[in-house]
Amino acid sequence: MIPWDFVLWFFLGSLVLGLVRLVIGPSTADRLVGLNLVAGQVLTLLVLLAVKEDVALYLDVALVYDIFGFLGILAIVKYFTKRRTS
Repeated sequence: MIPWDFVLWFFLGSLVLGLVRLVIGPSTADRLVGLNLVAGQVLTLLVLLAVKEDVALYLDVALVYDIFGFLGILAIVKYFTKRRTS
């Protein structure tokens, strides 16, 4: 038996730590790592909720969220590398 509440609270706690890294920084690379961590934690929470509550719709939302999160991080990285080289 999996202790779902403990697992969900653990990932919520690590999500808060990722948000702290995202806000505090101090560099752009640290913020990008924080953003990637937060995106991964939200994806994990959606998958865990889908398994816990047996709702397949959460998996569809997680898939779309992951695709847009990946594309968003690529766009941000491209923006900052263009800005740095110019």
